[in-house]
Amino acid sequence: MKLNDIIVRDAVIASLSASERDDVIGEMVDAVVASGVVKGAVRDELVRAILEREKKGSTGFGKGVAVPHVKHKSIPKMCAAIGLSTRGVDFNALDRQPVYSVFLLLSPDDRPEEHLLAMEVIFKNLSQERFRRFLRQAGSTAEVLTLIDEADSQGFPG
Repeated sequence: MKLNDIIVRDAVIASLSASERDDVIGEMVDAVVASGVVKGAVRDELVRAILEREKKGSTGFGKGVAVPHVKHKSIPKMCAAIGLSTRGVDFNALDRQPVYSVFLLLSPDDRPEEHLLAMEVIFKNLSQERFRRFLRQAGSTAEVLTLIDEADSQGFPG
C-alpha cells in the first residue's frame, strides 16, 4: 500500500481555515464529503465518531503531526485527507507541541487489517524528518501531492 492508494487528492487542504482541533476535523471530513468519496448524510456521524476516538487518547503523536482516524460502517473504501495549518492546532499532542500536519484516515469497519496497513504507511512517512519538514513547508495542494508522489516512488531517508 502506498499513500496514493489512500489519499483523496481532492481532500488535500494546503491551508486549513480552522484553528481548533474539532473544527479542523470537521473541515477535513467536509473535504472528503465534497470529493464524493463519503456521503454527506453521514458527515456529522463521522465527526462525532472521530471526536469520540480523540477522547480515548490524542492522535497528536508529536513532532507537529496528528493522525485522527476512525473505522465506520458508512465508509465505502479506505480514504485519507491531509490538512496543513500554518498557525498550528492544539491536538493535545504527546509532546505538548502544536500540530501543523494532519492526516485524517477513514476506514470501513469491516476491514481492520487494511486500516492497520494504512496507519503503518502513514506513520512510515511521518516518521521521516525530511517528509515532515517538506510537508509543513508545502504552500499548495500541488506541492503536497508532489511530495506524496515522491514519497511513494522513492521514499525519504530520515
